[in-house]
Amino acid sequence: MAALPSTPLVTVEDYLNSAYDPDVEFVDGVLVERNVGDWLHSLVQSNVLFALRRKYPHLKVVAELRSSVTGTRYRLPDVCVLLAAPKTKYLMDAAFLVVEILSEGDVMSVVIEKLKEYAGKGVQNIWLIDPRLQLICMYRPPTLIEIEGGGIATADGSVELSRSEIFAE
Repeated sequence: MAALPSTPLVTVEDYLNSAYDPDVEFVDGVLVERNVGDWLHSLVQSNVLFALRRKYPHLKVVAELRSSVTGTRYRLPDVCVLLAAPKTKYLMDAAFLVVEILSEGDVMSVVIEKLKEYAGKGVQNIWLIDPRLQLICMYRPPTLIEIEGGGIATADGSVELSRSEIFAE
């Protein structure tokens, strides 16, 4: 087995000052590709973005904002909801709400690792959506809770989406 490199392959500064197409996440010096770009993922991501923007115009709702989860890790949440615009070019603080949408090729252990990182950063509201199975889950460390019924809401109830808003075709 080869030894792991003792220095990062890419520095945080290089990552933050570079453009990638498609964009990649940064995990301990390694550029990590994401599984995105399929129809169901894109449809649900658009639905969530537009519904949140329409219902909650006072919130800052964006897609794939580079977000620091630790000093050596940056993730690209599918949807990121902020109470105010970030003070820096990239999100250094905890978001109000992060939404991850599963793609066909996602590996659950990698997804759970991301959810744990968001929680560790202080994100209080973490949603996971599976477009293929039309599952909606809330992550409350250490538990992933499937939400049955009409929709999902933040812990304080201030933001909510219905199933029909999320899965509209």
